[in-house]
Amino acid sequence: MTGDPHPVLRLSDLPGWSAPGPSLGLLGHPVAHSVSPAMHTAALAGLAALEPRFATWHYHRFDLPPADLPRALALLHARGFAGLNLTVPHKEAALALAASADDFARAAGAANTLLRTATGWHAANTDGPGLAAALRSELHLPLAGRPVILLGAGGAARAAAAQCLGEGVAALWIGNRGPDRLAALVRDLQPLARNQPIQAFSLSEPPAALPEEAIVINSTSVGLRHETTGPIDLRRLRAPAGVFDMIYNPPVTALLRQAAALGLPHADGLSMLAQQGAQALSRWTGRPVSAAVMHQAARTALAAASS
Repeated sequence: MTGDPHPVLRLSDLPGWSAPGPSLGLLGHPVAHSVSPAMHTAALAGLAALEPRFATWHYHRFDLPPADLPRALALLHARGFAGLNLTVPHKEAALALAASADDFARAAGAANTLLRTATGWHAANTDGPGLAAALRSELHLPLAGRPVILLGAGGAARAAAAQCLGEGVAALWIGNRGPDRLAALVRDLQPLARNQPIQAFSLSEPPAALPEEAIVINSTSVGLRHETTGPIDLRRLRAPAGVFDMIYNPPVTALLRQAAALGLPHADGLSMLAQQGAQALSRWTGRPVSAAVMHQAARTALAAASS
């Protein structure tokens, strides 16, 4: 291994695992770009200053193709890992592989957090609560009573949609390019709606009826590769209340660039990453965790990576 404090590990590293102390991990494909290890390490250092036992906890990242996930989860449990984070493309598969799940993870149809139990992994999802906290802290926008335009229909969109409905949005509009996944998401969400209309639309042809003063939330990958156009043209919307892009790297996507040009309140996804991470780490450790510490560590790691 190199001098990287958070090297990218693989399935082949698990059979002979012998790292000291309680271990935590991030599973994704790819994961080399992730700032989660730096973020969690900073938060663990803060916990260790109060309780020295946390100085032996370590956070690792594993690049696992989807076919490796079942074997990896079994090995990680056998090797005593205390908790795991899931990122693309493992969130929905991890829920299906978990021994148990909380109500929100089931409602979202995806898990981003696994907690060790004696009988297997317990699935949870902190993406939805992390999103809601980020909207409040960054844009000062609570979800309750507002219409939401959600872009995308993947695992992140599922958690966002479940959170929106649970917090009492006035209406939920979901746009996606592929109709099949969109239809499946809307069908799965119907039992969660409390007299809240859920409308599906094609991102290729957004309807004129999209609501006024909506919170626009991007959960698609459009922007990750420095695209010159966003997933939707904000000029087609009527006075959005704010624009939130779950993407945090790059920090300025085409969607956010357009939002700034139009004078709309906007924020990238780094705060959501920190908020959901703090909630996951709190579940693993049983201690309150500072999202602000994790947010700053994530910013520092991104700045270092770009320099």
